[in-house]
Amino acid sequence: MSIVNTTVKFHCSVEKIWNIVTSLTEYAWRSDLSRIEVISEKKFVEYTNKGYATTFTITLTEPYKRWEFDIENGNIEGHWTGVFSEIDGETEISFTEDVKPKKFFMKPFVKGYLKKQQETYIADLRKAMEERNKG
Repeated sequence: MSIVNTTVKFHCSVEKIWNIVTSLTEYAWRSDLSRIEVISEKKFVEYTNKGYATTFTITLTEPYKRWEFDIENGNIEGHWTGVFSEIDGETEISFTEDVKPKKFFMKPFVKGYLKKQQETYIADLRKAMEERNKG
């Protein structure tokens, strides 16, 4: 298993961050996605710009506090946990992915891949928040 965590703060309410992160219909801010297909209330599929699909099954939703789901695609399987907290008008998010490769030869690359994915996600989220704060 490879575990990667990213913790960052934003100068906004937890509601704003929560609403952006958990929206399955407003994802244009994500530079790595072409689309999201909602399968059910608990299941959705994200497609990369190259068409690679990853299925997410929501396992826990505590509005404005915690969002968790299982992750699976042809290469990996695991669990994602997002913890949201607001302190003095700032929101801290802590995202943890606990993933294992499905193919043995991919094991050395998983942690680096997850770190890059999280960096892209946070950069896109910061940009989205800046644009929304202007409006």
